[in-house]
Amino acid sequence: MNVSTKLELQGGRIEVVVDQVFKIIKDIFDRLGCPTNTSRMIANHLIDANLCGIESHGVMRVMQYAERMREGTMQVDVQPKVRTTKTGTTVIDGQMGNGIPAMTLAYKTSMELAKKTGLAAVSILNTGHTGRHGAFADDAAAEGFLTICTGGGNHRVHSQVVPHGGARGMLPTNPWCIGIPGGNLGPVVMDFATGKIAGGWIYAAQSAGALLPKNCVIDREGNPTRNPEDYFNGGAILPMGEHKGFALALMAELIAEAMLGPSSPECNWFLITIDTKRFRQPKALKAAAEEVLADLRNCPPAPGFKRVEIPGERERKQRQQSNGIIAVPEETWKQIIELSEELKLGRQT
Repeated sequence: MNVSTKLELQGGRIEVVVDQVFKIIKDIFDRLGCPTNTSRMIANHLIDANLCGIESHGVMRVMQYAERMREGTMQVDVQPKVRTTKTGTTVIDGQMGNGIPAMTLAYKTSMELAKKTGLAAVSILNTGHTGRHGAFADDAAAEGFLTICTGGGNHRVHSQVVPHGGARGMLPTNPWCIGIPGGNLGPVVMDFATGKIAGGWIYAAQSAGALLPKNCVIDREGNPTRNPEDYFNGGAILPMGEHKGFALALMAELIAEAMLGPSSPECNWFLITIDTKRFRQPKALKAAAEEVLADLRNCPPAPGFKRVEIPGERERKQRQQSNGIIAVPEETWKQIIELSEELKLGRQT
């Protein structure tokens, strides 16, 4: 099975049918105390990330989420809520729980608001890890919305990425995600961290016993490394695009923390949603987008490349070709099964 990954595995992979993965993961979060709808939402989201080739935000996150739920930094028996501040802004309060339900509610709420006014801006606060934002942006774009989402905060706690010109991690990975209705093959979605590699890939490499890509991470002495353990022992991620990635990360940090306030337990997020139908009818937008995208797809490929790929199209193609099967690193799958068995025994005693 062809797997899109940034990892260089030392071991092999195991192919698992999605239905089996879903049952195991949902049961894990049920046993940890999550409401059934939350367990289902988390399991579906993580599996879909694997199906789309985004291993960094896939089923390897199960262990990370479980650890935080067990230690109490991610609450299990809560549901996100919508509230309006005294100044009229809309806030999605994650209630200190897992961020996937919170971000799902944020996109749903912002689309409902944008349908009424054309434009909506919401903040997402008090939430844990929010999953793969590209999934939310893709769904919103399919319904005719342009979305722009970024986040950060807690830079003194999550000092993961080196600022351009610096020698020590100072900023979180502060992602940016933009989705817009596209052409014949669906929405166009960009979703990336402002470090050279998302933190999730480092966790994935550690979980799978894999090597990281070259020139993405430095150790505590500032030397390039491919060993994920060097990152966890005081290393840092290099900024994507040098000064450009640093600038994007800094803007996200100022939006998330200076504008939205202190973040806890992880990041604050800011989501802007625009109803594109207010600017152009869907058929006209689709035709114009396809004209641009077709030109780019027809660009002659550079040496080492098969074709020019459009952001968002690759993930959907990967999902379609997966045939409902994900290939998980053997070590990662072993950890998931061990966690599942441990929780089952824990309930019986």
